[in-house]
Amino acid sequence: MNAPTDRILTYTYGLDEIDLIARRILDEVPPGVWFFDAPMGAGKTTLIGRLIARLTGEPFLGSPTFSLVHEYHMHDGRPVFHWDLYRIKDAEELLAAGFEEYLDDAAYVFVEWPALAEVFVESPVRFLLRPNENRSDLRQLEIRLPE
Repeated sequence: MNAPTDRILTYTYGLDEIDLIARRILDEVPPGVWFFDAPMGAGKTTLIGRLIARLTGEPFLGSPTFSLVHEYHMHDGRPVFHWDLYRIKDAEELLAAGFEEYLDDAAYVFVEWPALAEVFVESPVRFLLRPNENRSDLRQLEIRLPE
């Protein structure tokens, strides 16, 4: 018997297409915990900002690098959380920040720099974002949806 495999979606886009990409992602990817993995400056926060704007209609607050988490609300009242774990040193610190409590009732939990959150989330949707090798104005996005 073969082990289940992730379903993979791929996109190549420029900044001028990011609203279209955000809409397509929200149409194609179910709510849940989404891990965003990318090098510094690749566009994680920009993409998350567009997703949050489409989901909530609220102004995007930027990356929560120092506050760790920003909370938004969808039109139906369900919460959307945006975490930035860049400054978190270990899983204990993340636990002390209450990360697990944010997973229960949220429609979406977006996590930048997710390595330390791995132990708390069984099957996140994984976003792998990279600059395009041939054109610096484009981004390559691979989304892995767990079976």
